[in-house]
Amino acid sequence: MRRRQRLVCGSAMRGYRSVKFTLFTFCYCFWVVSAVLTAVGVYAKMAKEKDVVDTLALDPALLLMVVGCGTFLLSFLGCLGALRNAACLLKTFLGLLAAVVVLQLAAGVLAHLFTDSVMERTEKLMMKTVVRYRDDRDLENAIDFVQKKFQCCGVEGYRDWSRNIYFLCSDTNPSVEACGVPFSCCRRRQNQTVLNTMCGYGMQRLDAGAAAGDIFTVGCLEKIVGWTRTNLVLVGGLTLGLLLLEVCMMALAAAQVSFISRVGGQKQKGQPRRAAPPRKDVWLPALPDVIDQ
Repeated sequence: MRRRQRLVCGSAMRGYRSVKFTLFTFCYCFWVVSAVLTAVGVYAKMAKEKDVVDTLALDPALLLMVVGCGTFLLSFLGCLGALRNAACLLKTFLGLLAAVVVLQLAAGVLAHLFTDSVMERTEKLMMKTVVRYRDDRDLENAIDFVQKKFQCCGVEGYRDWSRNIYFLCSDTNPSVEACGVPFSCCRRRQNQTVLNTMCGYGMQRLDAGAAAGDIFTVGCLEKIVGWTRTNLVLVGGLTLGLLLLEVCMMALAAAQVSFISRVGGQKQKGQPRRAAPPRKDVWLPALPDVIDQ
């Protein structure tokens, strides 16, 4: 009987150690990645000039800092709680992670139910990035990357760049880039070794058919939506994988909290009961003698 109990306790302890190690490993990986993201965001923010874009949606550096700090704090709670067997920290980590998962699911459901509204807001946000293209170096690099990656130009088309003061197609615009588009809209020629940053000059003066030989004329919103629909399995798999990882971390945290509570209860049961304090003798006065009369 005792041997059986020892085997059961040993297997339970090994299971607990594996849960603890797995949770700590996951949280530590997220902690390192979030620290790198935060450091990159802080460095990019400090390297910028003053009076640049300072909104969360349009500033990649600020977005990296917010996401990195949030993930850093959450993963730190998980790491410390798993390492020190702190049930309070693990419960806090579990609750915050559950809230994050619920918000992600709610955002996905709302995006599916209100697709037209989401597309309209996304278009407005992308138009704002076009307007502020030269105001923020990080934002400029992000737009150039998207236009090169998806082989697109502008939001709905290449003429959207007239919304930017530098590319505004007007006779009164003194900019040398007037009626042009960024170089990231240009088609790359075969055997081209030197990048021509002036390849988009004057392209807004041409119609779509004539300009299509030198630049991409399709808007990025259409290209991104088309890529998402084409790679729906990949996008869904990545999203589902992230949710499963978060749910797995929640399950590991709940398992460790349950084990800590069970061990604490067993320790309390195993403690010897304290002897009750000795009763103090209560003094009662003697009864008077009853004399029959």
